[in-house]
Amino acid sequence: MPWPSSAAALVEEQERLARATPPLWNPFPGALPGGCFVCFPRGPTGPGRAGDPAWAAAAAGDAVAVVTGAAGAPYEAGLLALREGALLEEAIRALPTRPDVLLVNATGRDHPRRAGLALHLGAVLGLPTVGVTHRPLLAVASEPEDEAGARTPLLLQAHVVGYLLRTKRGCRPLAVDAAWRTDSDTAVEVVLACTRGARTPEPLRRARQAARLARQRQ
Repeated sequence: MPWPSSAAALVEEQERLARATPPLWNPFPGALPGGCFVCFPRGPTGPGRAGDPAWAAAAAGDAVAVVTGAAGAPYEAGLLALREGALLEEAIRALPTRPDVLLVNATGRDHPRRAGLALHLGAVLGLPTVGVTHRPLLAVASEPEDEAGARTPLLLQAHVVGYLLRTKRGCRPLAVDAAWRTDSDTAVEVVLACTRGARTPEPLRRARQAARLARQRQ
């Protein structure tokens, strides 16, 4: 499935993906979670321009893959797939072992058309995905209790699209939302299963670390 090359084409594809009803994925013992992350140059470069150098990384188990490239488009909320989608796909396909479920540093159902990059990437790869971000994009939620595992619903136009999840006591919660072939409860289950006493789930933390290290070496 090629990535759209224009905003209009992306919006059309997002609307199509939002209507899709693929079978939901069910977590199973031993399922291998993966994570992916892309970073751009440090410094006051503004919101992001097409052609910005980019470092994308994916992690699953002990394996990490890093690719370098360029942003496919300027940053624009709701259209992140134009900027990062192809780079993240390349990084994930470079892994020696395909993960069973993928944590993406982007939103899924918490999106103007209910099909953010986390969902779109899962559809392209044929992988169940979960969106994990530092804050919601459009959805709203009350603050969860200060206990690991505490959560409150992320509501978008009265629909639950995920949860605001406290992964570690004393730390800000994460916005965890359903994406490709996952619902909100499964998304939380996956995140909690691979959070090892830290705020960020392990596969996503390792991918972020690898991408930033690659940027540092340039």
